[in-house]
Parts: sequence; C-alpha cells; structure tokens
Amino acid sequence: MTRERDEGEHMAQDFDRDYWEDRYRGHAGGHGVPPNPHLVAEASDLEPGRALDAGAGTGAEARWLAGRGWRVTAADISQAALDAARERTADLDPQAAGRIAWVRADLTEGIPGGGGYDLVCSHYAHPTGGYAAFFGLLASAVAPGGTLFVVGHDHTGPHGHAGSHGHDGSLEHARVGAAEVAAVLDPGAWEVLVSESRSREVERGGHRSVLHDAVLRARRRA
Repeated sequence: MTRERDEGEHMAQDFDRDYWEDRYRGHAGGHGVPPNPHLVAEASDLEPGRALDAGAGTGAEARWLAGRGWRVTAADISQAALDAARERTADLDPQAAGRIAWVRADLTEGIPGGGGYDLVCSHYAHPTGGYAAFFGLLASAVAPGGTLFVVGHDHTGPHGHAGSHGHDGSLEHARVGAAEVAAVLDPGAWEVLVSESRSREVERGGHRSVLHDAVLRARRRA
C-alpha cells in the first residue's frame, strides 16, 4: 500500500504497486509540500524515538519527524516515491536524511523491522485490503507506551483528495472515519486521545478548498 500524493489529481480505482509506481515516477519528492498539519499539531509534544511512517509517499512527514530527532522508517510500496523522497530529503536536510531508512514494503503484508515503534503514523493510506486489517497491523507495531496516529479522508463531507478517486467524484473505499479506526483498538490496551473529524483550508493554484479529515491519536498502554 501507499498514501495518496497531496495533489488532488484523478486516481485509478486499483491501488496496486504498478499504479503507484506510475503515479510517482518522475515526481521530485514532494515539491516542498509541508508535513501534514494534524501530525505537526499532535506529535510535537512527543519524545523522539523510533517512528514508522506507513505509506511515506513524498516523505514530508518522515523529514519533519527526523528533523525533530526521530529515527524514522519511511515505508512505501512505490520505489519511485522512495527514490524521489530520499533525493529531496538529502537536498533539504542532510542531517535529517541520516535518521531515515527508506524501505520499500507492502504494509498490508507485514511491518518493516517487526514493530516496537514509539510512533506509527499513516496519512491518507489506501490499503488494497480492508481498513480494519490494515490499521490492526499498524497498531500491532506500536510499542507499549507508544502512539498510533492516523489521518484519513473523512466520510462526513467531500474531500479534495477522496473526491478525485472515481469518475463520480466519490469512492467510499478511499474514505474512513476516525471511529472506524478506534473500533479496531482494544480498549483494555489502548487509550484513545483524539478521534474526530477536522476541516482545514488549502490553496492550490490560487483556488481555496476545504478538506475533511478523520484524525485519530491513541496511546498504547504500558
């Protein structure tokens, strides 16, 4: 699996490796796209440790985490995405680049490094299987006392990303609610700190639009 590039382009309905390789081929590592603002808001207070960026795409979140002292495994199904992100990171922040391991992996099949991460984050992932199985796998990779952080395309309104997935402007399998993610977590093992829909304005090409995101932050009990 991988994450959608933050470009709002039309997407194919089959999110396999060939699709993502074609999508990212020749894409220069994010063109300066900033890290997801929800991650910045929710993870700035966390003590740096080991992090997994699940579906790293253009690498903006991995760069931000590494710049704050995290040791990051940036995983994506697309080698083209990883190559571009690695090159961009080396240019923008060589010191942060030394704290990132770029790993090609299908995260629906397993977790690089076997788990034990202090932070596992995922932004707009599109797993080829069901969301429940995917988020359950991510949750299993979080160490006791660690954090699971997920941002997705929310069900509650049209989304600049999700709306571009199909010819009719809407594909439900590209959307997920925060409650769906929270439902995967065992209440005895997890404390859900944030589970909500959030809206934010973005500007692309001189046009402003409102994006609707599902945001979940949970801490695994020690």
